[in-house]
Amino acid sequence: MKYLSPNKGFLGIDAEQTIAPKVIVVPFGLEKTVSYGGGTKNGPKEIIKASHQVELFDEELNKEPYKEIGIKTLKPFSIKNKINAALDQLSKINEDIISDGKFPLVFGGEHSITPGSVRPFAKKYDELTLLHFDAHADLRESYQGEKFSHASAIKRCLDYKNLKVVSFGIRNLSKEEMDFYSNNRDRIKIFWGKDKQIWDLSLLDNFFRNKNVYITFDVDGFDASIMPATGTPEPGGMLWEDVLPIIKKVCQISNIVGADINELAPIKNFDSYNFLVAKLAYKIISYSFEFKN
Repeated sequence: MKYLSPNKGFLGIDAEQTIAPKVIVVPFGLEKTVSYGGGTKNGPKEIIKASHQVELFDEELNKEPYKEIGIKTLKPFSIKNKINAALDQLSKINEDIISDGKFPLVFGGEHSITPGSVRPFAKKYDELTLLHFDAHADLRESYQGEKFSHASAIKRCLDYKNLKVVSFGIRNLSKEEMDFYSNNRDRIKIFWGKDKQIWDLSLLDNFFRNKNVYITFDVDGFDASIMPATGTPEPGGMLWEDVLPIIKKVCQISNIVGADINELAPIKNFDSYNFLVAKLAYKIISYSFEFKN
């Protein structure tokens, strides 16, 4: 694998940093099945660019987490043209990363990346739980004739029979998806966006304690007022203060094995949205390693 120099990679870390990396950032701007707004192929480079403005000191954790983690960023590379081949390509990259004992953090691209990204984890662990943030359930069997559509991302993940999913912020789904959810409640838990004010986070223990967990974060899970830079923005979503306690709690009680952030479609001259995603990425890995045994 070829890497960017530290000062050009995620967070723009000083090249003098010599700690062995625990996190490998994978820029994977796959954009093959978008059905409304486009531009997700530009997400990874804009997240990395914005990350150079993220303050490395975390006032909550009272440290500079990157110094204890070590982060390397893969050089941008060509993504396979066919979606199945692209997902196989990402799966192989993550398989190599985890076989080396590292933590992959994938920047999409559209949400269709996630089934490829989780494949090596589903192979490695007897059980895997997905912590899923999204406006949409993504439980369609196919969309516009494509079974690997971004609208089918979580359904394709559930093709792995040892995987369960806990979704936060869902507020837009089809009857087909609702029927599938109703028939598979033993494998799917949804914290609906409409119930945000009464979410009981003590229930997280039931789903995540001592589990191996992969985080997938579709940025349209955020409310459209703070995240319009996405292909399918939705009102009624989560704010920063809603999201962080969930991620922190899950990191405290489980083993986070990898993550992806997807569906950022950058808007020219509106860098605050890119910055929001970059800071979210830093918080995810900071929490993930802060609470590892």
